[in-house]
Amino acid sequence: MRPLALLLLLPLPLFGFSAEDLAMSNQSYGAVQVNRSIDGKPLTLAGKSYEQGWGSHAVSELPLTVPEGAVRLKGLAGVDDEVGAGKGSVKFRILSGTAVLWESPVMKAGDAPASFEVAVPSAFHRKLYLQADDMGQQEYDHADWVDLKWIKGEQPSPKEARTMGGAEFGIRPNVEEDQTAALHKALEALREAPGSTLKLEKGVYHFHHDGALKRHFHISNHDQPTWHPIGIPLADLRSVTFDGQGSRFVFHGLMLPLLVQDSEKVTVRGISIDFSRPHHSQGIITRVEPGAYELSVDPKLYPHEIRGGWFVHKGEGWESADWGNGIVFDGKTREIVAGTGDFGYKGKLTVLGEGSYRIEKDLSGSGIKAGDRITMRHSSRPHPGVFLYRAKDTVLDQVVIHQAAGMGLLAQRSENIQLRGGGIHLATETDRYFTTNADATHFSNCRGEIIAEDGLYEGMMDDAINVHATCLRIEELQGPRKLRARYVHGQAVGFEVALPGETLRGIRARHLEPCPLGKVAAVHRLNTDEVEIEFTADIPAGLGKGDALENADWFPSVTFRGNTVRNNRARGTLFTTPKPVKVEENIFDKSSGSALLLAGDANGWYESGACQDVLIRKNVFRNNLTSRYQFTEAILSFYPEVPDLADQRGYYHRNVRIEGNVFETFDVPLLYAISTDGITFRGNKVTYNDSYKPWNKPPFTLRHCANVKIEGNQVTPRKEWTRDSVSREDTAEDSVQIR
Repeated sequence: MRPLALLLLLPLPLFGFSAEDLAMSNQSYGAVQVNRSIDGKPLTLAGKSYEQGWGSHAVSELPLTVPEGAVRLKGLAGVDDEVGAGKGSVKFRILSGTAVLWESPVMKAGDAPASFEVAVPSAFHRKLYLQADDMGQQEYDHADWVDLKWIKGEQPSPKEARTMGGAEFGIRPNVEEDQTAALHKALEALREAPGSTLKLEKGVYHFHHDGALKRHFHISNHDQPTWHPIGIPLADLRSVTFDGQGSRFVFHGLMLPLLVQDSEKVTVRGISIDFSRPHHSQGIITRVEPGAYELSVDPKLYPHEIRGGWFVHKGEGWESADWGNGIVFDGKTREIVAGTGDFGYKGKLTVLGEGSYRIEKDLSGSGIKAGDRITMRHSSRPHPGVFLYRAKDTVLDQVVIHQAAGMGLLAQRSENIQLRGGGIHLATETDRYFTTNADATHFSNCRGEIIAEDGLYEGMMDDAINVHATCLRIEELQGPRKLRARYVHGQAVGFEVALPGETLRGIRARHLEPCPLGKVAAVHRLNTDEVEIEFTADIPAGLGKGDALENADWFPSVTFRGNTVRNNRARGTLFTTPKPVKVEENIFDKSSGSALLLAGDANGWYESGACQDVLIRKNVFRNNLTSRYQFTEAILSFYPEVPDLADQRGYYHRNVRIEGNVFETFDVPLLYAISTDGITFRGNKVTYNDSYKPWNKPPFTLRHCANVKIEGNQVTPRKEWTRDSVSREDTAEDSVQIR
């Protein structure tokens, strides 16, 4: 292959700004402007105006599609003159998916623009990421990218696919030193050799916050920190395998361990993810007495201090105040103590000795006893353990997440995902009773197939799996074909819900009724929270302010099979998608809330996707719902939030079959359904026990439901279900068959 410098040809005549790239851009203030500054003025750097470029505001990250045939990108970057000479402080960067390719010095308004020319042959690169970093100042950081040009040329040939060893890049197991830089070199090599495998020697590998690759984007159902420090960035890769051969990856500090972004056919195999200092703490109850209890918190495992009379927990580069509420696990069985749910354990604190405390809080009647463990919650949701973003055909094979500050796995706008074995479960190397701070796995605005098989999910602070779309609230109709919409929930903002060419569906919020909306012609981001959307045809009558919209092109089918879900908070599984859902051959063992929830709303979380085809078959439900949480009215809870249920004309969920399952349960409702048409509860075995306090409620509750069949079930101790076994509200008697 000839040197790249000899391959350069003339610049492309025009620099193309992709409408999709603009819609996928992220910045902390306002929206990216094309060919003008962030304030809408001519792009001006050091007294010179430029006709072409991007005007942004740091912090920002602009994804840039590399056109076919390009080999280099050149241009200028600087702080716009409009803020006044000497103001602002911005550092510009150009990133590949795995490395910083170019970085400017810190720049101010009036400085001569920094020039760059980076090698990015389209044979290897399909995306670049242009960053503007405000260096923490957050003032006058009007960041311009101008005079951008692609240079065409002869492309280098991809290298031959092969199996690479970690040692050839200097990646070393079983040492405390940070392996991030060496690993990033290996990932660059994978990009140049599609079809290759990076295989690491089995061992323990350490990754530190200081060496992480900083990225700026929004993650669904999480808090929105300015930066996500990435340990393992599998971005802009094609047909590669990352094989840890059973290795344990230990991360240090607040960071996002593993990212798969803008990639296709990536397989991650044989790794476990953990943190040196987890983002929860754990205490052992050593004594319970009237009006008080004693708690032991290991200061080495869970560094902390008492400040203002209560716990402040400390980690590598972070500290956080204890919430005073958490989850109490039985010291022997590891199940959540029945009836405790989100338990408040705070009280007047007295220090008894190092790591030993007396807390004035009456635990009588709670069932909590000496030897039980309190998971002390003190972390928000900054980063998941694994993040899939615009990824296609991803396989996580025997990937285990032991701990994460947010979700275990969060997949967003990704397509075709397989989880083979692994899961989110406790590390045998520790005595922890907890895993993730929220859901084990969570899928927002995905499509294709989601398949999760043979995994173990335990100890998490929320569901084992949650699948939904994120819908936006309509704020204003701006014309017959244009509207302004808003991301409503603060933990679900900024990521692309709609792109040009995609089909959206409306939701009449008062009755939660889906309706056609139309195909997107253009998307204009106004800021992190709002977008303007133009359609190719008129917006249907009857849809307006306060209603919602969802993307009809981005719903996945789901298969959740052969998994074990146990000893977790909230719910076992949650589904909100119109594509087929199969939940079969799983064990739900003491999931302390409902085992399964079919949800949907356009007024709170704004998580939508009315279920149309759900099969719940051959599962074992063992003593679930021992505590109460949101929407957990029965072991199986179908709970769309319909503000005006009485006047709803149709039904939200449809066609749910519950067949051949085993319920080993105390006296607790089996099924609670709202706005569901077509429920079959057939051929199930229900065996009652007296392990927990009975609810003394009917096994079935139906609110605005139709076409319900309850037939061929076996109940022990023997009992015949009759119409008295069903509580009905706005559900016709003849629409319920019991046999």
